[in-house]
Amino acid sequence: MNVSDSPRGRHMVKAARMLPDGGSPLWTRAFAPLGHRLLDRIDRGLDEGRLEAWLPDGSFRILGGRADGPACEVRLRSWNALARLASAGSVGWYRAWEAGEWDSPDPVPLFALFMHNGRALGSVGRARGPARWLARVLHALRANSRHRARDNIAFHYDLGNDFYALWLDEGMTYSSALFADPANPREGLAAAQTAKIDAALDRLDLKDGDRLLEIGCGWGSLAARALERAAIRYDGLTLSREQAEWARARLPADRAAIHLTDYRDAQGAYDAIASIEMVEAVGQGYWPAYLAAIHRLLKPGGRAVVQYISIDDALFESYAANADFIQTYIFPGGMLLSESRFRALAEQAGLGWRDRRGFGLHYATTLRLWRERFDAAVEEGRLPAAFDAHFVRLWRYYLMYCEGGFAGGGIDVAQVTLVKER
Repeated sequence: MNVSDSPRGRHMVKAARMLPDGGSPLWTRAFAPLGHRLLDRIDRGLDEGRLEAWLPDGSFRILGGRADGPACEVRLRSWNALARLASAGSVGWYRAWEAGEWDSPDPVPLFALFMHNGRALGSVGRARGPARWLARVLHALRANSRHRARDNIAFHYDLGNDFYALWLDEGMTYSSALFADPANPREGLAAAQTAKIDAALDRLDLKDGDRLLEIGCGWGSLAARALERAAIRYDGLTLSREQAEWARARLPADRAAIHLTDYRDAQGAYDAIASIEMVEAVGQGYWPAYLAAIHRLLKPGGRAVVQYISIDDALFESYAANADFIQTYIFPGGMLLSESRFRALAEQAGLGWRDRRGFGLHYATTLRLWRERFDAAVEEGRLPAAFDAHFVRLWRYYLMYCEGGFAGGGIDVAQVTLVKER
């Protein structure tokens, strides 16, 4: 792979340069007892699953192993990795991996193990001290005001259509697919993405002449399918110029329009609304505004389908009090949902909550297939040369990190129907 003098994606690689991560050359063999003490805490929190660890002092430990669960291997090359984890949480753990201070033959089950035992582990693996507070300040500065939301979306989605086309399915769908069997995805990624879109559209029961609004239209895959299924009028909202360009090129201009418009500024009256994995980019402070927009834009009795990613309610407070690897490096301003809090806000806004269906393991499979396609593009030299080796490692880590989160069960993806009741 060629390396450009001005690599694309450099803003992601540099995203947390200003944050302390606990790394220190003082973490030498003399400080091994502190490392073992942290490993003791991890061991006590592993109710299910097993971690085999080869340590910098040459010793070997088995953590957990008391009940079935995810099993993984880690080689700690430096005690510095644990210093970073203890002080900067998932941000520090990523930076330790990038620095070569730890590795694993497969990091996915490691991430699954920590997520699977998230309740018992408690604050282990969460940032603390200066790293935590500075990360929170940075995250707050990226809150999704009307002005900042555009920058946050561009940060992630405007990496280039040529980049995303390499590893998404042919329909360019960047959200969880829905497989007949996530453990054995025989139908392939494209068919499973169509099945997910059909499941969402089935909730809306669109008829000829209806108006459909999509909040967060992506590259237009749901729009294209909806226009095939019924003679409707479609409006899509996005803040990504790259996505808007792609979607406009694939959709019929006489039946569909793509708007570079914030959901808070949208106007009109719609029979139905779709929003597929957009709400995670809103941020907790803007959930009421997002739900108010859905209520305002729906006709009386209208229906919305929302596909969203949530984190275990028992973990939400700790999660929300930090800024993790994803928020720091990948999705600035983002926030996974607390389903109970979000549902309560929806019902307060006059939106009935109907037919919730979760399918988190399907997302783990989707992410694995994306990573396989991404790795193939890198291996075959198809990745644009402007993406350097640092970005490639960051993106691969991101896909593995998310896959492990869904496989571990503490993170879920679901579809729900919201009905305008009043």
